[in-house]
Order: sequence, then structure tokens, then C-alpha cells
Amino acid sequence: MSGKQSRTAPTATDAAPITLGELASLPVTRLKGVGERKAEGLAAVGVESLLDLLTYYPRRYVDRTNEARVRDLVMGEEALVLVTVQRVSSRRTRGRPPKALVTADVTDGSGHLRVSFFNQAWRERQLRTGMTVALFGKLEIYAGRKQMTNPVVDLIGDRTGRIVPIYPQSEKAGLSTWEIGDWVAEALRRSQVRGLLDPVPDWVLDGFDLVTRPEAFAGIHAPDSMAHRDVARRRLVLDELLRVQLALVQRKRHIERTTQGIAHRVDGPLVEAFVARRVAEGGVPTDY
Repeated sequence: MSGKQSRTAPTATDAAPITLGELASLPVTRLKGVGERKAEGLAAVGVESLLDLLTYYPRRYVDRTNEARVRDLVMGEEALVLVTVQRVSSRRTRGRPPKALVTADVTDGSGHLRVSFFNQAWRERQLRTGMTVALFGKLEIYAGRKQMTNPVVDLIGDRTGRIVPIYPQSEKAGLSTWEIGDWVAEALRRSQVRGLLDPVPDWVLDGFDLVTRPEAFAGIHAPDSMAHRDVARRRLVLDELLRVQLALVQRKRHIERTTQGIAHRVDGPLVEAFVARRVAEGGVPTDY
């Protein structure tokens, strides 16, 4: 996982496939561009190791073969659109207390949209003219023009492809979806040298029509189509269920090994009275 090896012949340990445990022991700072500030931003969203990164799945995808267009948005309905920022401005409202109001005019070529953010002054620094962003929100009509208020913003950058993954971001920590995508791609690319260990045997994969773990990670982060994404997700769901089941079995075995049994007394006056009564009724042999 450390890139090029200085030795010409790898050892048996080096040649072994990478386990999830090994990925969990490798910090994200092993990746290009992940310095102290970016590492802090990733830690804020729970990503500290390479395993955390590979299991930090996209929350949405932009299907560029069937993406929503601004001109087709319906009032009152939520939608995801890919747009370019034309201009950004900010001001203070007149109310008491006054609030920061940042507005941005965006377009996707099919129509124009105004986006408003209340009490999010940092949006003025985040959104810059010419930037490509994905907006997810509910369409409103204000003063005769289309608008979204406080939509979810994802910085797309110049990412291309038919399917663009959008990752959960810590925007105030300075993360963008394209950075996360690039780090995931690097982690997967460097893992190809040794490969990722897949503990699920081939006969199980074939029986349930499942892809391998490496194929699933690649498909969930960079799918060729939404159907490809679904195939990858199906395998990763199996992995999650398998981990839960193994944890439950381990807990059961631990309890069986460490818990002391409860001793039960089988003598005493109550037992003797019960046996005597059953003998009198003929329900228990006299030699019991």
C-alpha cells in the first residue's frame, strides 16, 4: 500500500492481499494532498484511516445521462441540478437581529436559478464565479424567478463521467467532493498492487451473483452506470451483514466461555414435599 517497493522481489508478506484490518491501520495522511489541515477535515466526518475512506460512500450521484435541468424543475419539488456559478453577493438583512444573506445566480445553460443562504456568510468565500456545483433543494418562485433557499451544496469541480459521485462533505473544514473522490481513487489504485483480500469464497459469490470486494469498492465510488452502482452496493450490503453476524457470533462464544453457570439445588423441604405428593398421587415411582 506504500506505492513502489525499493526491493525487486517482494516478500510473502508484501505479496499477500491487503486486509481490511491493514487498511484500518493506515492513516489517510499516506495519500497525496492529505496534509494536517485536510486530515483534520476528514477526521471531522469520521475518516481517519484508509478503511474509513473506502467505506465513506457517496451520498448521491449525478447521472449526467439523465440529470435534472433547471428549465424542467417543478415548484415545490426537491431536485438535484448541476450548475455553474455566475455571480455571488452578500448583504445584511434589515430584520432584528440582522442576518447574513448570501445570494448566488447560477445556470446550467437551460435556465437560471437564484440561490439564497441565510446565516451562512462563509458561502460567499466558498462559491466563486465559474465554479461548477451540485445543488439539492426545493424549488420556489420568488418575485417571478426560480429560487432555492439553503440548498445542500456540493463542490464538483471538473469531475467528468456519466455518473458523478457526490460525497458527504464537511464544507466548513474545507473539503470538496472532488478531493474525496481523488483520494478514494488513489487508495484503490495503490491497492491494486497487492489486491484487496476477499474472504467470501467464489462459490458463494457465484451462488448469489455477487461481485468481488475490489469490484464492489470500485463500483460504489466510480460506477459506469446506476445499475453498476446497484450491483456494487448489493455486495457491500452483504459485507456489512456478514460483519454484524460475525460480531454477534463472537459475542455469543465469549459469553459461553466466560459466563459462570447458575447452580440449582435439587434438595430441600419443598422438593421433598413435591415428591411425596406426587408419590401419593401415583405420579412418581416410589424408588425416585
